Amino acid sequence: MATDFVYLASASPRRRQLLAQIGVNFQILNVDVDESIAAGESPERYVIRVAEAKAAAGLARREAAGRAQSPVLGADTAVVAAGAILGKPADCADAERMLGLLSASTHEVLTAVALAIDGGVLSRLSRSEVTFREITRAEARDYWNTGESRDKAGGYAIQGYGAVLRGSYSGVMGLPLYETAQMLRSAGVPRWLQAIAATDGH
Repeated sequence: MATDFVYLASASPRRRQLLAQIGVNFQILNVDVDESIAAGESPERYVIRVAEAKAAAGLARREAAGRAQSPVLGADTAVVAAGAILGKPADCADAERMLGLLSASTHEVLTAVALAIDGGVLSRLSRSEVTFREITRAEARDYWNTGESRDKAGGYAIQGYGAVLRGSYSGVMGLPLYETAQMLRSAGVPRWLQAIAATDGH
């Protein structure tokens, strides 16, 4: 059944910005899921599992609250260096360590997006490569002090540091727009409703 909006199971302002960028109406559903990494779990399986868990948790919350029957979108991002997932830095020393690992090298960013509908959960995986120039310890410390790295996987935001990207810019930010738009289209969620309404009003 077509719907004019989607629930976003995320508190990330970057994901809200990206979803608005492609003209999708959405409402926020705050969810709490276990984001710990299981023993032996690959980075790919991890991000898909967490994204699907967020979407499923949002669907359960939607049902419990008796809210409108719209799909629920969840996403998760992981920065992967040398096969290991780099989470959000705990403190300045941890951020320095992470940026030291990424300095003057290429790493991978995985973002999974999942859409929970009444018939199940659909998911897609976006894979991008990011290359950093050399980062000194002083730069890493100064970057931490800006506050930008504190809630970011791998300790950085692609919008900030000098990096070269091959893949999905929006995926590295936290929501791959190409994959997301495809999934929403398949679920009957329209785009650009506000723009269309504004045009019709003239």
